[in-house]
Amino acid sequence: MTNKIIALVDESAYATSVCEHAAWVSARTGTPVELLHVLGRRESLSRDRSGTLQLGARSALLEQLATLDAQRAHVVTAHGRALLEEARLLTEGAGAAGVITRLDQGDLIERATGRDASPALIVAGKRGAAADFAQGHLGSNVERIVRAARVPVLVAARAFHPIGRVLVAFDGGTSSRKAIDHIATSPLLRRTRIDVAMVGPGPRGAQVHLDEAILALRAAGLEADALRLEGTPEAALLTLIEQQQHDLLVMGAYGHSRIRRLVIGSTTTQMLIESRLPVLLFR
Repeated sequence: MTNKIIALVDESAYATSVCEHAAWVSARTGTPVELLHVLGRRESLSRDRSGTLQLGARSALLEQLATLDAQRAHVVTAHGRALLEEARLLTEGAGAAGVITRLDQGDLIERATGRDASPALIVAGKRGAAADFAQGHLGSNVERIVRAARVPVLVAARAFHPIGRVLVAFDGGTSSRKAIDHIATSPLLRRTRIDVAMVGPGPRGAQVHLDEAILALRAAGLEADALRLEGTPEAALLTLIEQQQHDLLVMGAYGHSRIRRLVIGSTTTQMLIESRLPVLLFR
């Protein structure tokens, strides 16, 4: 199934929100949801832990460790299935067009973004189960997913709220123009109000691209307005969000001149960390 939303489910505080955001996208677009939970690579307890024991004692110990390995694998797998079943019920109850589950093992990024996955969109929490209390930091998996994904990534906020007003952070670059094209052609943001904001003068030709973006959105029947802001991008956008009470932030994963293969653009990273909104990212 290539036309699907992959929602990454774990034990973090963001899991419920991930399901609800995925269900919202699904209901809006008619796209089914695949809930994905990935178990880490197994490390065998029996991996050469017999030391200098004599042969008989070593064999008995290895047998015991192998039994513990099997028991642990069974418990972890059962827990993963239970987690997915709970997530399925939640996602279906939130109005998703269709829900399937997948329990996998190995590298999370490969399972979510690899050729076999082929999603239309990936939904992930801002932080994973191990980083709920890491204030001021972005979950490492989110950064890896954004770098690896060839499709838009929706980074869910801590809690889902109805989305009626959208802010697009626009700099005239390829990523932000791709975001505009997607909004104009997708049913996802129909019946929402869209503000397209550019901070400062922008790069050469940015004003032309901004004007074209507004025309494209309005031609698609969307209510869209252009905003020009002053100051640093992070501060100006966060102030606007607070004043206008936007429900969703859309932006490019990288700025106009970022080194794409090394880090997520600094403005994008800062907005993910400081904004309480869900963020829809485009590469």
